[in-house]
Amino acid sequence: MKLKTVVKLLLFAVFATALLIHFVTEHVSAGWRTASRESVGLAPDPEQTPEAIIQVYGARAYGWRGYFGVHTWIAVKPSLARTYTVYEVIGWYLRRGGSVLTIHQHEPDRRWFGSMPILLVEKRGESVDALIARIEEAAHSYPYAREYTMWPGPNSNTFTAWVSRAVPELGLDLPPTAIGKDYLGSSLVAAAPSGRGWQWSLYGLLGVIVSEVEGVEINLLGLTFGISPSPAAIKLPLIGRIDLSALNRLAVSVPE
Repeated sequence: MKLKTVVKLLLFAVFATALLIHFVTEHVSAGWRTASRESVGLAPDPEQTPEAIIQVYGARAYGWRGYFGVHTWIAVKPSLARTYTVYEVIGWYLRRGGSVLTIHQHEPDRRWFGSMPILLVEKRGESVDALIARIEEAAHSYPYAREYTMWPGPNSNTFTAWVSRAVPELGLDLPPTAIGKDYLGSSLVAAAPSGRGWQWSLYGLLGVIVSEVEGVEINLLGLTFGISPSPAAIKLPLIGRIDLSALNRLAVSVPE
């Protein structure tokens, strides 16, 4: 593929993504109280699905924050359970003087105040119950349950990364728009958010990740730039992940 074609495709991707984010966030501008929290049908009906399930979701944050980042959460359903349990961090709960960590039972695939959720990873089967037990243990040991800072963390993505490190079997590759996933507090070195590699991070503002899941990522002021090997992708702030194989397929149909 010619360099000129690649540049054109990337510019088109940037423009299209910015336009998409605008429409995703614009329709909730009337206020969070009226923004949709409806289920979108990504989660199996628990009453019709006896097997254990783990799902991790992400959705653009509410309002103007959605231009920059996503909110993530974890949902689990043990074998034979008839409801899902959702684990997430919600910052405004601090106003009540309590914990930002919430554990509640409801549909896991609801819109995040208007924003469409995306399924980031899913696990099913006999071995999943053991993983669910470890997720619960990791959630209850989250060290920032009474702290919240939108940027650079700790926030909802810091929590999801914390749990993912404790359960590397998930193989979770958090999107580059998950600002806060690299926040390590006073620590400088830790496992990568996927738990399958390592990272160095200075309060989530400057850092590097090298991992078989995330690939190579560089964090500058909480913004992620990176390359993922499998499948090949470029990771950029605001935009997110650009699948290079999809670009190649598109380029075939673009006349020179």
